[in-house]
Amino acid sequence: KQRQVYFNPKYEDLYAPVAGPAHPFQMDGIAAGLKNHKQGMVEDAHMAAYIFDEQYNTFDNYGYAADPSGTRMVGNMDSLKRNDGATVYDLSRKRPRDVSLVDSGYGDSGPSSRKQEDEGEEGEPVEEEEEDDMFGTVKLNPASEIYLFNNKKSPWAGKTTVEPVGPEGLTDEQKEYIEYRKKKRAEKRGQQYNAPDEEDKGDHSFFHGKSETNYAGESWINPPKDRKKENDHTYIPKKWIHTWSGHTKGVSAIRFFPTHGHLLLSASMDCKLKIWDVHNSGKCMRTYLGHTKALRDICFSNDGRRFVSSSWDKNVKLWDTETGQCITTLSTGKTPLCVKLHPDDDKQNVLLAGCSDKKIVSWDMNTGDKTQEYDQHLGGVNTITFCDENRRFITSSDDKSIRVWEFGIPVVIKYIADPSMHSMPSIQMHPNGNWFVAQSLDNTIVTYSTRERFRVNRKKVFSGHQNAGYACQVNMSPDGRFVISGDASGKLWFWDWKTHKVFRSFQAHDQVCIGCEWHPLEQSKVATCSWDGTIKYWD
Repeated sequence: KQRQVYFNPKYEDLYAPVAGPAHPFQMDGIAAGLKNHKQGMVEDAHMAAYIFDEQYNTFDNYGYAADPSGTRMVGNMDSLKRNDGATVYDLSRKRPRDVSLVDSGYGDSGPSSRKQEDEGEEGEPVEEEEEDDMFGTVKLNPASEIYLFNNKKSPWAGKTTVEPVGPEGLTDEQKEYIEYRKKKRAEKRGQQYNAPDEEDKGDHSFFHGKSETNYAGESWINPPKDRKKENDHTYIPKKWIHTWSGHTKGVSAIRFFPTHGHLLLSASMDCKLKIWDVHNSGKCMRTYLGHTKALRDICFSNDGRRFVSSSWDKNVKLWDTETGQCITTLSTGKTPLCVKLHPDDDKQNVLLAGCSDKKIVSWDMNTGDKTQEYDQHLGGVNTITFCDENRRFITSSDDKSIRVWEFGIPVVIKYIADPSMHSMPSIQMHPNGNWFVAQSLDNTIVTYSTRERFRVNRKKVFSGHQNAGYACQVNMSPDGRFVISGDASGKLWFWDWKTHKVFRSFQAHDQVCIGCEWHPLEQSKVATCSWDGTIKYWD
């Protein structure tokens, strides 16, 4: 606010401090803005570097200096009278070798005066020890060029407070991982890396637990004997109980150990596969290394002893869950977008992979041979889901269509396509086997029947979440009462299967919630994964 002044006030009146207590609801004086520093008003003043160094060194050595305003002297007045107000540069001519400026030849004195200073005022040479004592009595400003010229080494050089960790401070696992990364980096550059005294490890893994067997000699992947199904009725989780945060990049997919769910397998964009203990410690048990690019999909075998992983490095790998050994590596030269092992116990050697070249490839894992090729889609294949007692399987693609195949016969028996359909990157079967739900990229989840005609149920559409552009996984509760999905904002959504209405939603992650899995035994627990690199457990 501006005020008009109808008289000529004095300087003292205009700049007098505000007297009295501060008003509780008004800002006046300094609080109103007469302040450009945390302690009040500061005026800018220009001063040459030479003048500043002169006054700085004078005050540092003799205790007085000129006020920046140039109107008065401040500091020790006795010293000021004793030296007649001379600065350190003036006194340096009377006291030889007193200022490093003269010693370096930067002063006003020439060679003759420098020679006279070396001989002293009476022409007597000054002893070297006395010169050394007198040299350095004037401390120059460390920010000045003169100081840097005379002290080319920084005064803080060599004062390192944090000591780097040497090779002797690393564990065996850390050393092994460092050698592995060096080898991969050399391969990427097209060079040959020879690890010191070590063989080529290739695909391998690290075990992080205390022991791979318990006191009874049982393997660490064996399910605990006290784990039983609590009840058949599922409940919506209410609180966040645990976080697994070992991945350095986003997590692409998570899968619970079949039937028991005491372990959780995760695939990440940092090229690592990790398996976590859910039942006891909640820690990472084993890390599987071998892929060179981000992971895309994972799938357990029926007994959980083996699992399959697919990656953007165009490889499909079969792993031994317990030992971490890579059993076999398969590739078609194209990116496998999804992988699925046949659900029948007598066909656990059959692997199907949906690839980016519009084909579904079937392999025999025992021999490594390609047994069948399903080639009808017009875009990359996103999902493979078995139905009808595993005699058929359903695939979805980027061509915005759904196709149903008879297993072993590369002929489409049902083709579902509509101009209003969108791409469906995730499909999940209902536990009763009569329906399947598909995540559509128009922010809806649609329902289809698995009967002969595979009709869409237009009344049973689940909506409310925002997943357009993200391949968020859709899942079902074990009793089929709830449909669950994440969305692009990091929320987790629950819908009632019968009423197809939103039952509950809450913020689960900071970034997109890409995957969610319902625990197979504990009916109220759900695990979610996100591109923020974390896996969260809800109860």
